[in-house]
Amino acid sequence: DADIAVEYAQQIPAQVIATMLGVPTTMKDQFTTWVRNTLEAGLTNPELRIKTRAELQDFFIGEIRNRRETGSTSDLIGELVHAEHDGEPYPDGLILGMCGLLLIAGVDTTWSGIGSALWHLATHPEDRIRLVQEPELIPSAVEEFLRAYSPVTMARLVNEDMEYEGCPMKAGDRILMAFPAANRDPKHFERPDEVIIDREHNRHVAFGAGIHRCVGSNLARMEMRVAIEEFLARVPDFELREDAEVTWAGGQVRGPRTIPVRINKSIGH
Repeated sequence: DADIAVEYAQQIPAQVIATMLGVPTTMKDQFTTWVRNTLEAGLTNPELRIKTRAELQDFFIGEIRNRRETGSTSDLIGELVHAEHDGEPYPDGLILGMCGLLLIAGVDTTWSGIGSALWHLATHPEDRIRLVQEPELIPSAVEEFLRAYSPVTMARLVNEDMEYEGCPMKAGDRILMAFPAANRDPKHFERPDEVIIDREHNRHVAFGAGIHRCVGSNLARMEMRVAIEEFLARVPDFELREDAEVTWAGGQVRGPRTIPVRINKSIGH
């Protein structure tokens, strides 16, 4: 038995981001804590959110200072520190913001996407078996999992007092825009409430749209594809435990935090 959300899905994005940033992959647990404090617990605990933000800033300020002192350009932080725009180096505040955004936006979202895909396969054996037998379908399955289980909603601030559909909102209120609901629009998707892993036309908005479309979408797709390919190659037969209590994250990111499964066959490779 295993918890594939904690022991597998959670581990991959944090290690990928740590490698890109050029920090030890042993930081992955700390990264996960910072991300959860920001996107989950911090939503109802402002003091924790402020404390986490300060810890993040202190960490990245130290990393930026290290790259300036060593002259290293072997990782993303080093590249940003020594890059120039119109002959001027990027200010530390901009680099700090980029690093923080990469961490916050690049860990929980992809972790949730991988977890939702594995949860689906643990509860839909027909899809799991088909992907094991036809691994060439995994890329289209990734798109369908993103459509059906979009991990991200966007927060917005209300500009002025208003009421919408009987719901009063005050200026300064924070609201969640459930734009992934567009992924279930019957005008654009046939049988929108079904997960069809070989769906041909799938112009979903899981990564947003327009100028604010997720710049890391291709990295997230690659992580999801490789995570599913490798897992199914080694664990082709698994299912949700009968006594399983799957827990889901709240807030701006939605994904399974625990997926207790039973592995029915020994590791294949």
